[in-house]
Parts: sequence; C-alpha cells; structure tokens
Amino acid sequence: MTLKQFRTRFQEKLKMIENIPRTYEQICLEKLKEIGISSAAEWSVAMGYSSPNGLSKIIKRIKEKMPEKLIIHYDKKPRKYEAL
Repeated sequence: MTLKQFRTRFQEKLKMIENIPRTYEQICLEKLKEIGISSAAEWSVAMGYSSPNGLSKIIKRIKEKMPEKLIIHYDKKPRKYEAL
C-alpha cells in the first residue's frame, strides 16, 4: 500500500466518522424546524405521509424522549407543534 492510498483510505474513514447517524425523531424535528409552527397533519404531509396521523407515534416518542426540543401550543385539538 502506497502512502497515497493510505491517505485516501484514511480520509474516507474520517468522512464516515464525521457523519453522525441521526434518529428518525431528529430528522422529523429538523423538518418541523424548517416549516415552522404547524399541526400534526401539516407536519406529516411535509414528511411525505399520505395520512395525517402518520407521525402520531413519532410525536409521542419525541414527547417522551426529548420534551425539551418540542413545544406544544394548545392542550386540546388542534395542537400546533414547534421545534427548538
């Protein structure tokens, strides 16, 4: 193995390390941050679901695991969500 090949392989491995894997909840929160304050139906359509209830379980998981990253406006329906 030459020094040039070693460098390229090392750089490829560094790129793989830099790409930290994200959970689906984090991806959903980033999308919510892009679209701003919205309802669950609007949020699920933005994520590509055809059903307005597509994110219901994911929203529950976000509320349980990362409550500091999600603001819920209104206690009753229609709930509006905002990502921090």
